[in-house]
Amino acid sequence: MIGFRNASKDRARSRVRRLAGAGMVLPLAAGALVAGSAGTSVASPGTGPTAVVSMGDSYISGEAGRWKGNSLTNSGNRTGTDRAWVSGNTYDPAKVYGSTAGGCHRSDSAEVKSAGAIADVAVNLACSGATSENVFRASNGGVAYKGEAPQADQLATVARANNVKVIALSIGGNDLGFADIIKDCALDFVLWNSYCYDDQQSGVDQKMDAVMANVGKSVDEIRAVMRAAGYTDSAYRIVLQSYPSPIPRGAENRYTQSDWSRLNTGGCPFWNRDSDWARDSLVPQIAGRLKGVAASKGVQFLDLRDMMQGREVCAKASKQVSSSAPASAKTSEWARWIDSSETQGLVQESMHPNHFGQLALGRCLNLAVAQPTNSASSCKNTAGADQTGMFLTSTP
Repeated sequence: MIGFRNASKDRARSRVRRLAGAGMVLPLAAGALVAGSAGTSVASPGTGPTAVVSMGDSYISGEAGRWKGNSLTNSGNRTGTDRAWVSGNTYDPAKVYGSTAGGCHRSDSAEVKSAGAIADVAVNLACSGATSENVFRASNGGVAYKGEAPQADQLATVARANNVKVIALSIGGNDLGFADIIKDCALDFVLWNSYCYDDQQSGVDQKMDAVMANVGKSVDEIRAVMRAAGYTDSAYRIVLQSYPSPIPRGAENRYTQSDWSRLNTGGCPFWNRDSDWARDSLVPQIAGRLKGVAASKGVQFLDLRDMMQGREVCAKASKQVSSSAPASAKTSEWARWIDSSETQGLVQESMHPNHFGQLALGRCLNLAVAQPTNSASSCKNTAGADQTGMFLTSTP
């Protein structure tokens, strides 16, 4: 059981509130360079090893990369889904997240690591829980996070040691308060028998302009660092990406909303109306605004709103992993469920692309890099296929 069937309201309230207390985020120092083996020799634009760099939040850092689908089994390797399993009931998240386990959660299958041979070196500077101010340079309002220098300052070191060709950026979700949105919508399902979309939409609308201004500033900060390191704007590309929905539309959910199955079995405690709002209003709204920022700043845009269509938590087109349904990128869910009882891993992994989802994100980035540097594309999956079935279309 991952939820709280037959639990009292007080116990339910306590467990769901842990979604916030445990730091669940969506939607992330120089020490971070070990994640990408940045190299020791001094290079310059056009010389040295080529590099692809990821910056931003948990959707690109690799949060939830520990998991290959979701399973109700709470012991051993969780029916083959837990990549941190050692033996018996012993788990070592460092097998997946390295030294960032319990913190930035930079997984070994994060997007920049799964993108294939698009550069000699892959450097992951993104950190789970990061906001825009954690990207800015310290000299321009940037704030250190989880013991690490602002990401733009880390980028300066990478840019001097490598020939950076691609910088993938995912930022803005935490500025908008994704964690609080998910917590509040789950509470409305579990406790209050009410919808969350109306109040949450109002809050998003109030924040949106300021958030997008900070996303734009993040791009400016990256440009400033690269120019200071001797790069022209045309010497590399910035790929600004949006966010996929980790939950399906109400009609595409395999569990009825009339009982506890969405929570106890599926790990997706949201009403149909709220699910539809998230999938068809919130995610597209954010994507549209991010596309506008990309266009205004002259950078590439990668739209991920449909990336997990049919592969979301509780989607009818996917299955939970069990003894009769082995973990597979072709059949399993591509996002981590809400483990409200904290019986498997950390709550902060909830509602993020899992190992399979990250392999797909890497393929999306690989495909995007083959497009013009100022293009805008939408990445989608092929039903019944693994990450090799990802493809690009024109953005909406």
